Parts: sequence; C-alpha cells; structure tokens
Amino acid sequence: MLDTVAPSILRRARVATSILFAVHGVVMASFAARLPWVADHVGVGAGGLGVALLMPGFGAIVAMPLSARLTHRYDLRSLTRVLIVLWCAALLMPGWPTSLPVLCAVLLVYGASAGLADVAMNAHAVVVEDRYGRSIMSGFHGWWSIGGLVGAGLAAIAARTDMDARIHFTTVSVGLTGVALLASRWLIPHRQEETADAPPAFALPTKEALPIGLVGLCAVFAEGAGVDWSAVFVRDVLDHPASTAAATVAVFSVSMAAARFAGDAVVRRFGPVATVRVAALLATAGALAVVLSTRIAVVVAGFALVGIGIAVVVPLAFAAAGRVGDNPGRSLAAVAGIAYGAGLIAPGVIGGIAHLSSLTVSFIVVVIVTALMGLGARTLRPASAK
Repeated sequence: MLDTVAPSILRRARVATSILFAVHGVVMASFAARLPWVADHVGVGAGGLGVALLMPGFGAIVAMPLSARLTHRYDLRSLTRVLIVLWCAALLMPGWPTSLPVLCAVLLVYGASAGLADVAMNAHAVVVEDRYGRSIMSGFHGWWSIGGLVGAGLAAIAARTDMDARIHFTTVSVGLTGVALLASRWLIPHRQEETADAPPAFALPTKEALPIGLVGLCAVFAEGAGVDWSAVFVRDVLDHPASTAAATVAVFSVSMAAARFAGDAVVRRFGPVATVRVAALLATAGALAVVLSTRIAVVVAGFALVGIGIAVVVPLAFAAAGRVGDNPGRSLAAVAGIAYGAGLIAPGVIGGIAHLSSLTVSFIVVVIVTALMGLGARTLRPASAK
C-alpha cells in the first residue's frame, strides 16, 4: 500500500511530473524537426535516413525490458531524475555523425535513452495518480504533447535562422537539463516493496500485460500513421499545397493534446472502458472520413477525430499496466515496448501498402486498428472492477 502524502507535496509532485513529461516531449520534437539538417550533414537521402530512423525504435525496444529491473531496484525519484537527465544529454549526439553507420549507432543509444526515461517517468506518474485516487494520467501525456509542440516550434525558429543543429541541440539540452534537475526535486520517493520478486534483467510481457499492450499498440499505430503520413496524404492524394499539408499535421497534434487534457475528467465521469470505446468510435469514424472523402475539410476533420480518439488510450494503458502484477515496472516496460514497436512498424506498413496499392487503401489499416482498440477496451478496467 502507498504511503499517505501531504496534499501540498502531492501537488508539487504532480507539477514536477508534468514538467518532466513536457521535457521528454521537447527533446523528442527537437530532434525530429531538425531531421533535414541531420540528413544533409550526414549526406544521406530518404532511403538512408529511413534506415537510420529505425534505430531509435530498436534501441527503445531493447532497453525497455531492462527498465523493469531498474524500477524494481532503485528509488523512483532518483532513477527518474538520472534517466531524464541522460535523455536530455542524448540530444547532443545526433548532430555530430558524418556517416550513416555512426548515425545509426548514435540513434540506437538515443532511442534506448528515450525508452528508459519514458518507463521511469510513467512509473512515477502511476505512483502520483494512485495517491491522488483519481485519473490524472492523461494530463501528464497532454504535457508531453505540449512539449512536442514547443520543441517543434523552437526547432522551426532555429531552422528559419539557419542555426547549426549542433548549437540548437546543445542549447536545448543544457536548458532542459536545468529544468529537469529543478523539477525532479519535487518528485515523490518510492521504492518497490522488498517482498516483491525481482523481474528478470530482460522482462518479457506477462499474460496480464500483453492485452493491455496490444490496445496501446493500436493507438500508437494510428498516431504514427497520422503524424508521419497525414501531410503526405493531403499533398499527394488530395493534391493540396505543402502549407495545407503541414497545417493538417498541426491540427492532428493539437487535437490530440487538447483531448488529453480533457481526458481525465471524462475518464473520471465514465470510466476507462466506456471512454476508450467511445474514443475508438471517434477515431474509426475519423479514419473512415479520411479514406472515403476527397474534400479537404472533411479529411482534415477526420484526422482531428483520429487524434481525439487515440489521445487517452496510451495514458490509460500505462495506468492499467502500472496496477498489474507484483512488479508494476515490468508491466509498464512491457506495454511501453509493445507501443514503441507499433510506432516502429506503422510508417513502414502504411508506406508498404501505399507502394503496392495506394495511400488511401493503406489508411484502411488505421480504420481496422482503431476499431480493434475499442474491442480491447475491457482490458483497461480498474483492478477493483475485474
């Protein structure tokens, strides 16, 4: 059972956890938005860059099972502080390689750092949510989305002024490290109960965590399709200009962020199962609008519905995983690994189907996975309701 914490300490912990989620999002978006500079610096085209971008996902998937052991062995406050600082430091690396093999090696380490920090901060978020006694996980992930928007905005300014990405990455890394160190002082100390068995060094998903992870997989797959392919869809299928294509990505991202901030109140009112079922209906309707319509307003609205529909699913999957089994860290690592796997394969699946048929046909996969997301909603029931 979790210790009672004074309300003021708990509020500070919630703020600190929100800040760390935002920091994680800023780092991720800062790198992603400067990919054209990185590709030019290394001297690779789209094919080589595509190979390199597989590496962060592989690094995260390999490292995440180890995070279960770390969250069992170490105090969560200390572990989260160290791993979020390492994640900020990882942003220093991608700007330096001048060859594809070195870039791939760097991005493996970058992805591993992302995955370890992701599991640690979500594990701490579960502790804070449990002590609040109500759903607040979606809001944490909303701050991650805000961090992503801030990181992308800062990167756009840096690119517009022709700032060297190494200077940009260093400035952001140093600044975020300071923010993370200050915020992490407010985290709640928490160590796994000594009676719980230590998980294996590389923990595989348990039978309880696997179905939760598959629901998260569906949401992350749809998110990856929306982020990576919505602009291409608007430009190539609907033949609209690049500005409209970029605006579609922004609409998708902002819709998802807004839904995450509203999500906790909805979950508290209707429960996670009903919320995910309705969310899946919205996402599926949005994906169908993308597939069936040729009107730009309808397609953009469809992408917005997909963003709204998937927004709360991953936070709820992490919250559910954190309450499964004797070692929450193992379940969180398993769910995160499955979700990262979805993020890894989504662009390739969409692109492969588009190559064999068309991009419109490939988005039928998004219709299918969002529908499956709703069918799996029962796995997210609170333990007391099972």
